[in-house]
Amino acid sequence: MLSVLVSLPGCAAVTNPVANGVPVRLLPDELLAESREGFEPIPLTLLRQPPPKKYILAAGDTLGIYIEGVLGSAEAPPPVNIPETPDLPPSIGYPFPIREDGTISLPYVDPVPVAGLTIEETEEAVANAYLEKQIIRPEDRRILVTLMRPRHIRVLVIRDDSQQRQVSLRTESLLGLGTTRTQIGGGREGIGMVLELPAYQNDVLNALTRSGGLPGLESTQEVIVQRGYWDGSSDVVEPDYCFPTEDEPTPENGARRQTIRIPMRTRGEPLPFRPKDIILQNGDIVLVRAQEPEFYYTGGLLPADEVPFPNDYDLTVVEAVLKGRGPLINGGLNASNLSGNLLQTGIGNPSPSLLAIVREAPNGGQVAIRVDLNEAVRDPRENILVQPGDVLILQETPDEAITRYVTQITQLNFFVRFLNRRDAQGSVSAIAP
Repeated sequence: MLSVLVSLPGCAAVTNPVANGVPVRLLPDELLAESREGFEPIPLTLLRQPPPKKYILAAGDTLGIYIEGVLGSAEAPPPVNIPETPDLPPSIGYPFPIREDGTISLPYVDPVPVAGLTIEETEEAVANAYLEKQIIRPEDRRILVTLMRPRHIRVLVIRDDSQQRQVSLRTESLLGLGTTRTQIGGGREGIGMVLELPAYQNDVLNALTRSGGLPGLESTQEVIVQRGYWDGSSDVVEPDYCFPTEDEPTPENGARRQTIRIPMRTRGEPLPFRPKDIILQNGDIVLVRAQEPEFYYTGGLLPADEVPFPNDYDLTVVEAVLKGRGPLINGGLNASNLSGNLLQTGIGNPSPSLLAIVREAPNGGQVAIRVDLNEAVRDPRENILVQPGDVLILQETPDEAITRYVTQITQLNFFVRFLNRRDAQGSVSAIAP
């Protein structure tokens, strides 16, 4: 008779295939979920190069030069150029770009090497070139050298974090950038733009700021810099940063490609990049990837669902059940009803407390973890963390199922007559449970 009674109340409670899981207290450390909290944002000053004390000239800079009697006459004032941005002061003179070999070509003298010099030193070098040729006299020296346009470093920024999709139009209109939208797997819309960063502003922080801001919560919280072909002659690069891989062989000239990963949050561990790694070079690609969506799954007495997993905070078992709209210490009542009743009739049913977490093991298999929800509410050690891909199955224990079954099929009627007279009668009836 007892076996029949046990087999009748909800077979799922008795034949639950994951009921005999590993209790939480016996779970080895390698099967526990890793915490996603404890990260601190890195100081943004680490992503910016320090401003120089003096501007050092290099190839790509354009100088404004005025030499009285050679470039312009005493009767005509030198041309004045007012820059469009307030970052530079007005320049005076005619434009002369610094060539790739680091020299400027001026009339009547040999090319003047100016790369690595300051503006003041360049003015002195130009004057000496004309004095050596005796084109001008020391007493008639009237030479002006100013910076007309600093050199720019061109980089490509590609972002597919959702924050940047919202600001792309505003960024394009404010900065006048050539912005391209591309579809990335899963229907996400990526933003690609070409940035021309002035010298000494060609760093990761400026590239992020000009392309829409810091990576949002929907990103991988990592900035990847892919640096064109590197010949290995300037410095030694850590093996983690360098490839080729088998898919991308080394070119015949011995050049290699360099990949630098810059985490935006750390737990205090040493940073995997050097100060010079954040300085961008011509042709660099700055990439910010979106975080791939992650889910956990619910079943059993929990509504069957695919629930989004948060990527910036921990999710405990109790929180996961509530997030999945499951019953918790409410007698198994489903609040999603049309009648509007939030309380059951009678004294109520026991709350389902047997939660099984089906989790993928590190070796590729899977393990069932047995959680007592009643204990998890009271004991933080039982309230373990959920990880992406977990399957949460809620069922009743056999005791809870039998108790619910008995209370539903068993009904006791009580009738008491407390007054029985010819002219009056009184009685009370009661039903339990």
